[in-house]
Amino acid sequence: MKAAVIMERGATPVVQDFPEPQSQAGAVLIDVDTTGLGGWDVLGAYRLGVEFPCVIRGEGVGRAPDGRRVYFGERSISPWGSWGEKTLVPSEEVWDVPDHIDDKTAIAMGIAATGAFVPLEQANIQDGESVLILGATGTLGQIALQLAKYMGAGKVVAAARNLSALTRLQQRGIADACVCLDGSDDIAALKAEAGEGYDVVLDLVCGQPLLNALQATRWGSRIITIGTGAGRVIELDMAHLLFRTLSTIGTGQRPAPEREVIWHRLLDIATKESIDIDYKDYDFDQAGEAWEAQSSGPHAKITAKLPR
Repeated sequence: MKAAVIMERGATPVVQDFPEPQSQAGAVLIDVDTTGLGGWDVLGAYRLGVEFPCVIRGEGVGRAPDGRRVYFGERSISPWGSWGEKTLVPSEEVWDVPDHIDDKTAIAMGIAATGAFVPLEQANIQDGESVLILGATGTLGQIALQLAKYMGAGKVVAAARNLSALTRLQQRGIADACVCLDGSDDIAALKAEAGEGYDVVLDLVCGQPLLNALQATRWGSRIITIGTGAGRVIELDMAHLLFRTLSTIGTGQRPAPEREVIWHRLLDIATKESIDIDYKDYDFDQAGEAWEAQSSGPHAKITAKLPR
């Protein structure tokens, strides 16, 4: 079969022939129709313990042997993944896609939307509260801004480094305000949009942006960190955390049945609320270009159709 294969650590994937997976007990053999690519796919390829060569893991939508249209997350059995004509996925990770849901929505509401939904629900947003999303221009951030509004936020503020991507969020009505973290005086810029202070901060980046955002929060605020792209080590002044709650959670570390319930909830919300995110579509044989785009930060959900 054809697959986007990573030959060694640090290598760009190349579309080439790769052995097909074979059926095995406790797993579903899937003919892949649409594949997605996310930040964790790139990061995961650099982890210790990854065996090469392997297919890009990814998440996707395809057909089970009985004809069911199914979604699967990035938990394909190694060395296979979603960037191949076929993949093999543990049965509990294979979920039926409702007929009215298109492939790209099914994929976007998987890992990215769960990453936004779980911490925002934990934050227990109250009607009218202000919510800041740090690192808001990616797929997860775009979804988080809209979910925060859905959950009752009065004002949602997007913060990130890319001014053009931020401006687009505000033009589309996804963010009420934007803060460009250009390093000139980020604390002042965050405070300028905070009013009396942010009630909730969803932090997708950690590092210095988190430390800066803390100084723009009010007492009683809840800050939840789920990503570390701006740095994993911080020097925290505890005075800035006084009467505030800082949590760090892994959004995907839940049993499959619990994640499936969340996914179905998100499909309903996406339909009712018309959740709007940017997509960047590639041809399957452009896997290398898609990989490089994801590595650089595409501000969109990358997808590709498998050739049939």
